Amino acid sequence: MHTINKDVNLTDNKTYKIDDILKEKLENVFHKKTSQVMLNEIEVIARENRAIDLAYAAIHLPLYARPILYDNLPNFDSKIKFIINTSSDTRLIIFRYMREIDMKQLIEKMPSDEAVYVLDDMSERRFRRVMEVISSKKAKIIQNQKKHHRNSAGRLMTNEFLSFNINKTINDISDYIHDHPRIDITKGIFITDDENKLQGYIPARNIIVNPKTTSLKKVMRLINHSAFVETTREEIIDLFERYKLSSIPVIDENNKILGIISNDDVLEAMEDLADKRMANIAGTIEDVSAPEPIIKRFLKRAPWLIVTLIAGLINVSIISSFQKMEGFFLTFVLFFVPLITGMSGNIGIQCSTVLVRSFAVGSFSKQNRWDSIFKELLTGIFTGIVFGIICGFLIYGIDHFTNLGLGVNSIALGTIIGLGLIGACFAGTFLGVFSPLFFESIGIDPAISSGPIVTAFNDVLSMSIYFLISYLLSFLFF
Repeated sequence: MHTINKDVNLTDNKTYKIDDILKEKLENVFHKKTSQVMLNEIEVIARENRAIDLAYAAIHLPLYARPILYDNLPNFDSKIKFIINTSSDTRLIIFRYMREIDMKQLIEKMPSDEAVYVLDDMSERRFRRVMEVISSKKAKIIQNQKKHHRNSAGRLMTNEFLSFNINKTINDISDYIHDHPRIDITKGIFITDDENKLQGYIPARNIIVNPKTTSLKKVMRLINHSAFVETTREEIIDLFERYKLSSIPVIDENNKILGIISNDDVLEAMEDLADKRMANIAGTIEDVSAPEPIIKRFLKRAPWLIVTLIAGLINVSIISSFQKMEGFFLTFVLFFVPLITGMSGNIGIQCSTVLVRSFAVGSFSKQNRWDSIFKELLTGIFTGIVFGIICGFLIYGIDHFTNLGLGVNSIALGTIIGLGLIGACFAGTFLGVFSPLFFESIGIDPAISSGPIVTAFNDVLSMSIYFLISYLLSFLFF
């Protein structure tokens, strides 16, 4: 039995090592004094390494160096793999220097779904020029797929799949595969009727184990899961995860097959969604998986941080307002502001993270919606009460036995801070539970509820409630 080493460092991953080695090699080459020596060594590196690895390594090169690396790739298949797997910035700089005839060959040999993905990086003007030079058939396929929403099955699918009439035999499939040896049959072989309506599919294994004269109708399996072009990426990912699918057909309202989505397509979609979600949680709109100049990173992070700055200024005005009401009372209350905002913020983030996770894995449905909300509210409130009581007793004990020197009775101090913390945690809980629901209802990724915007609002709300409770209790004790 194989065991997994839980202490493995991610930076020791084999792909990371490959990226580091290639990055170092390429950087050394581009520092050569003579261009001829540089080109010779780049050609050797391009020939000895996989195009996909070079595509990732190119992301770390200066922009001027990336087209040079691309031009030295050994064949057209390598160039296609490089373009598909590299970053958007790399594609843009390569397209800028690419001739129209080279662009035509590249797009026409590329799978249509990958071509749409790659062409998304182009300006509308350049895209129209490319559509004019490639074959009309390929252009029509790309334009039809490009009109679908980027977050839909219509964009994920490829129209390059195998389908046969239900009246054919296994021998017909074998002959077709023999005539087209490079075709991929692992994505499934789909069966249609005379009206081109989807009837079922045949696993690749059935072609091998059954006699060639066997009718496809006899070995065909029914399609249990399919999608429409409007189906969202999240729904597709959920289907693949739940039912362990290798591919899924995309159909129209007449049950005619338009394309298929493979697990490779879903893996890419999951990576895109993960990058987007991580960016939302971090409070930025940058591409977290690609290196960008510092000024670009700043501009993409700044809008979110401006909200935090405004929230901080609101906090200052709140403190100032309470100070005018009762200067002495505020003196000791202020010492515990970091404790209050930290505890309430963490409880709120815990609640929102659990709900965001529920959205992501599809376990948050209409049926259990209120049950999930109620459980998170109770959990957060109970946690706030427990830690508020503990905090109150701890502060009472510390002040009673060590004399913190705040000039306040120990019982009054423990009660005010404990109840203030409970109130602040209530606020954090409600914000943590309902902010993901709010963002989800207006069509925004609920992961943003774990970002700095909501955290800043939580600080304002929890601190306001803390000061209000402290102010009211001050009339009881002073």
